[in-house]
Amino acid sequence: MNYTSRDYLRDDDEKTTSVIGQRSVALSNKLSGVLSVSYADSEIRDALHLLDLKNVQNTPDLRRSIRSDLQKDVIECNSSIVREFGQVAEQLKSRQVAAARQENLPILDEASALLKEKDDVEKKKQLLIAFNKHFVLPEEDLMVLTATTQAIDAHFFAVLDRTKQIHADCQILLGSENQRLGLELMEQTSRQLNSGYQKLHRWIQKEFKALDLENPQINAFIRRSLRTLAERPALFENCLESFSEARRHVLTDGFYNALTGSSADSDPTMKPIEFHAHDALRYTGDILAWAHSATVSERESLESLFISEGDEMAKGIRAGRQSEPWSAIDGESFDGRKALDGLVNGNMTGVARALRQRIEQAVQSLDDSVTVYKIANLISFYRVTLTKLLGPDSSVMEALSALEDVAMCQFKALQSDQTATVQAEFTQAPADLSIPEILEEALTQVKALMKSYESSLTPVDSRENDFKPILSQTLKPVLDSCDSLAKDLGTPAIDIFLLNCYGSARSTLQPFDFTQWLVGQIDQVVASSTSNLIDYQHAFFLHVSGLHSLLIALTPLTPSDEDLLQVPHLAPFQPAALTAASQTLDEFLPSALIDALENLKRLNNTKLAGDVTSEAADRF
Repeated sequence: MNYTSRDYLRDDDEKTTSVIGQRSVALSNKLSGVLSVSYADSEIRDALHLLDLKNVQNTPDLRRSIRSDLQKDVIECNSSIVREFGQVAEQLKSRQVAAARQENLPILDEASALLKEKDDVEKKKQLLIAFNKHFVLPEEDLMVLTATTQAIDAHFFAVLDRTKQIHADCQILLGSENQRLGLELMEQTSRQLNSGYQKLHRWIQKEFKALDLENPQINAFIRRSLRTLAERPALFENCLESFSEARRHVLTDGFYNALTGSSADSDPTMKPIEFHAHDALRYTGDILAWAHSATVSERESLESLFISEGDEMAKGIRAGRQSEPWSAIDGESFDGRKALDGLVNGNMTGVARALRQRIEQAVQSLDDSVTVYKIANLISFYRVTLTKLLGPDSSVMEALSALEDVAMCQFKALQSDQTATVQAEFTQAPADLSIPEILEEALTQVKALMKSYESSLTPVDSRENDFKPILSQTLKPVLDSCDSLAKDLGTPAIDIFLLNCYGSARSTLQPFDFTQWLVGQIDQVVASSTSNLIDYQHAFFLHVSGLHSLLIALTPLTPSDEDLLQVPHLAPFQPAALTAASQTLDEFLPSALIDALENLKRLNNTKLAGDVTSEAADRF
């Protein structure tokens, strides 16, 4: 769009006219305002009155500054009023605060008391929380301790230990003035502990029914449970009785199974013990060997189950007896090994009873005294061996001692019958003066008995006295019978016969150190008979050599000169008699020893015969 100069001029005129119009309007408005003011207004009058008070002159300077001066005065006046009102307000405030404080003082005191009470309650709350945490079992722990549905595990033992600690700590509460809390807590924890021990007792009995002692991997919790249950002696003893009864049935069944092999679990490669019932010695040995093996296995298994390092079981028993003093015997202290022996003994009672019955039947059916003695000696061996495991007062020891007595009674009875029978059959010595059959049988029997006894566990210092009755019942009566038979013989047959009998007995007894008492008696008889034979051979030399008559003639004489002068006048010393004696001596000397030995040809010991003859020749 194109503008001309005229257009610009016209626009300037319009703007100027507009400004002048606006100013005239403002002025008219002011005038209208002044004219419209009513001088009857109180504010106008007050303003004019103030101007009069200030002696204001209507000058140009004053008119220019009057407005600011009046505003300044108003401000100062207002400031003065504000200050005065501030003082008034301050005073009012102080009075109001004091009044309010006075009015609210009970409330403040009550609030302070409430705050203090709140702090006390908070402290009691913290104390109660700590108390409950230490002295009160949580519900879930209580379920673990008492509920039968909860398993016996490490958590159970941890809860049980904590409960015992709580029960022990209740002693501290009993030292306070108010003992009610301690007594109630002790009663509560006692009930909880009893429930826990009852649960443990039932669990152990259940486990015992399925327990396999031959399994080396026995549940570790069973060992720990037994050591823990030992703190309650009554429950522990009841548990052991149940266990012992169960083990007694198991071992008895095992013994009958070993005897007959009737069980389905029997090893088909192992023959039943009764398969050898015809051989009483082996039958007895197999039974005793099984009993020994079972006893050793039972003891080892129970030792690993009940005996632990640190003697924890004994500690538990002692702790239980302190808590249950009525369950202990006065002056009796718990011995773990002795208790173990008693438990093994109880478990083996059924086996001991069956063992005694079977072996006693086998012994009483025998008529061979040697076999019976070997069985008695075998029983003695196992008795001594098992005494080290079970002690001297066990049921097994009682059964073995009784069996040993039965076997020895049977042996004595058989031996007495045998000796009486043999003595009745032999009434005279053999014609060749050899050992009688009765003695040969006796020596064979005694040798077997001595070999059997030599392997026994009898102490060395008591062996001779222990075996003395056996020799007195077996060999001594036979030797006495030989003495009786020898009395009917002449010289030198009596001494030859005795030397044959006693020499043979001595050679049989000599190797054994527990027969020396009888060997000593035999040596006395042998020495006496040997001396008699030497005397006989010496007499033989004198008679056969022809010197006997000379010696007889010299016997009354003494070494005096008078007696010596009489010798040539004696009849045996006459020339003819001396010539005959000399001739007889010459004939005797070449075969003297041979002829003398011929007298002892029936002596079994040729060396002894030569020694006797040599001794007689030396004396000759």
